[in-house]
Amino acid sequence: MNAPLLQVDHLAREYTLPRERLLEPPHKVQALNGVSFTIEAGRSMGIVGESGSGKSTLARLVMALDKPTSGSVRLLGRDLHALPREQLRLARRDIQMVFQDPYGSLDPRQTIERIVTEPLAAQGGAAREERHRRAAEALTSVGLRSSDLGKYPHEFSGGQRQRIAIARALITRPRLIVADEPVSALDVSVQAQVLNLMQDLQAEFGITYMLISHDLAVVHHLCDDVAVLWQGRIVEQGPPDRLFRAAQHPYTRALLEAVPQAEPARRAPRPRAQQNPIATAIETRR
Repeated sequence: MNAPLLQVDHLAREYTLPRERLLEPPHKVQALNGVSFTIEAGRSMGIVGESGSGKSTLARLVMALDKPTSGSVRLLGRDLHALPREQLRLARRDIQMVFQDPYGSLDPRQTIERIVTEPLAAQGGAAREERHRRAAEALTSVGLRSSDLGKYPHEFSGGQRQRIAIARALITRPRLIVADEPVSALDVSVQAQVLNLMQDLQAEFGITYMLISHDLAVVHHLCDDVAVLWQGRIVEQGPPDRLFRAAQHPYTRALLEAVPQAEPARRAPRPRAQQNPIATAIETRR
């Protein structure tokens, strides 16, 4: 039996905060605590949770941009955090990332060709002509034109910029793409276009996605499996149809109830002191 493409085992990350007083020990925050899951090749895993649940920390650890306090991240059987620097650099061909903000993730001073070919340049070894050809192929695959390579980011809309970011992630022909809120900064009318593009690329190239999102509709549209992250732990996991129809954990049910409705029922006004409606919903169910 083949090993899963990505295997995360008992992943934990603890951060030490600055001292509040000179003689007191520093406080520590457990951002992740024993997170484990696997993603099979060609499938999509959604990681959902409110702000502060540990989603972005998990993305950084999977990308080997930060080191875990304990646990492991295995990509194609290789423990990324145990690899020497040169081997890790080569392993990054198989894993790329799409960031949330298509405005902030593209350098406005660089041409689209230089932006898209940046991962190839970091890997080294590809001639200039090869990088140009691969960049043209990547742009064409996301619905843009090869003639756009000489332009700059300000000449494109938000949706087009996110397509450029996806093209940059595609250029090394990765096995896994970590997408951190890839459509949350886009207009609603553009979000569906980008999500459909990601699905088409998955079908064409066999890409595996790890999608970080707080938007349950986005996760339901794109993902085969969903893990619900709360206070650094996975509290529930399963296919989106089952999970969103018959959620078992109070936090998952609270997330579903927090989704805006077209005609919300009349409710008594919430007291000002009640700052976290999801946490309150969990407490009332206990």
